[in-house]
Amino acid sequence: MSERWDCGGAGWREVAEVGMSSAARDCHLVLFDDECPLCTFQMKTLTWLDWFGVLRFLPVSQPEARAAAPGIGREDLLEAIHCVARDGKIHRGARCIRFVGMRLPLLVPVALVLWVPGVIQVAEVVYRWISRNRLLLSRVFGCKGACAIMPERRREVRSEK
Repeated sequence: MSERWDCGGAGWREVAEVGMSSAARDCHLVLFDDECPLCTFQMKTLTWLDWFGVLRFLPVSQPEARAAAPGIGREDLLEAIHCVARDGKIHRGARCIRFVGMRLPLLVPVALVLWVPGVIQVAEVVYRWISRNRLLLSRVFGCKGACAIMPERRREVRSEK
């Protein structure tokens, strides 16, 4: 995959509106289920933790998500968070969290723990359980209400020159 995404621009809603080609070129692309309140809450949180603008967030519901990860079916994309790295490698589930965490200063300690031998296998089992139960967990933890009040971090949209 040779296409790259520009990270210094808009939040995930703007990427969905303007499309991949004009809003994207030089970052790691995080694909997530925007119909899941827990997932949306996590992405909004990550926009605040992404101090250096290294990530671009794209809802799986957008056609550009399928283009960004053509070898992955829609059901698989909905099942777990995915990150398409700048080099085209795709990280999924807990490995995605580890990859993204190494790029966000406040999450580096969590990511480092996930590099301890054996921990990523346990994290994948926990991630799968959370993923299967995410809608129930969203209701239990009130993610839908929290998502309504938590603002997404707005970024300036860079124009292509």
